[in-house]
Amino acid sequence: MLQVGLNPYGLAYTVGLQGLGTPRVNPQPIGLDGFIGVAREIDARCIELDWRWLFPMRDEELRALGDRLSDLPRICSYWLQQQPDDTLAEAIRVASGVGARTLRMHLTPVLEGGRAALGVRWREMIDHARTVLRREAPRAAAAGLTVAIENHQDLTSGELLALSQEAGENVGITLDTGNPFSVGEDPIGFMKRAGHRIRHLHLKDYVAQFTPEGYRLIRCATGDGCVPFAEIGAQFPADATLTASIEIAALDARHIRVFTEEWWAGYPARTAASELARAVQRLKRARLDDNADYRTPWEKGEAPEAIAAYERMQLDKSVANLKALGWM
Repeated sequence: MLQVGLNPYGLAYTVGLQGLGTPRVNPQPIGLDGFIGVAREIDARCIELDWRWLFPMRDEELRALGDRLSDLPRICSYWLQQQPDDTLAEAIRVASGVGARTLRMHLTPVLEGGRAALGVRWREMIDHARTVLRREAPRAAAAGLTVAIENHQDLTSGELLALSQEAGENVGITLDTGNPFSVGEDPIGFMKRAGHRIRHLHLKDYVAQFTPEGYRLIRCATGDGCVPFAEIGAQFPADATLTASIEIAALDARHIRVFTEEWWAGYPARTAASELARAVQRLKRARLDDNADYRTPWEKGEAPEAIAAYERMQLDKSVANLKALGWM
């Protein structure tokens, strides 16, 4: 059974996280309280909280927030800063403080599968992540936390499996359902390899636009794109209970340049091209015309009201699609 809820990243502009610290940030964000209100409106069965809301809170404030959300499984969302002094100490504090049982995190800032541009720095980032996970996982376990590392358009299923297994039994995987396409993998192939280690889901979908270098992944309502949600659901045991956050994709399209030789630098050798072929065929089922304007209102520089309305429209359509699927 999936406990389907919400995280803030598909509403990033609405809540005030998109463009944070820049002149383009939403001048009238709804913030944490507004986000909780939206989660209640859609009858969320779990809620994922961004660390930037939680880190400034004192312990008593975290407890009060946890009490306010006591009827919902809570997930705390964090990511490594890729700094020499990285720890999970503060993330563990706030996650424990609000009564979360899952600390979802990604390990590197790489997007679009674009690790090649980093050269040797990519390997340094992975070595750093491995060190932090091994050191901090026992501390998370002592606090009753599962650490769920995400396929954040940077790592393959095999790499995530290896990192989680090395770090300990309380380290699993967050599957972002759209992101396997970002590293040339198929979502069902990901599930078959890593399903036993998945501890949390991000329900993301994409439509595709093909280019000479590869394909653009463009946000859409969950269930309107190329991700095979019914097939994904069938991969889980009938008695499994798993949290899953609706996360509509970023307001900026992602260009995955898998048709160029350079893009593949830094990836482990693949035994077959068949999975990439399956992924491409799946993407073709929900594709834009090659010459269509793929830009979101954010990318077009439209008014704040238009961007927020676009985000809410896609959330409402996602909820309707997931209800039709029987997941909400």
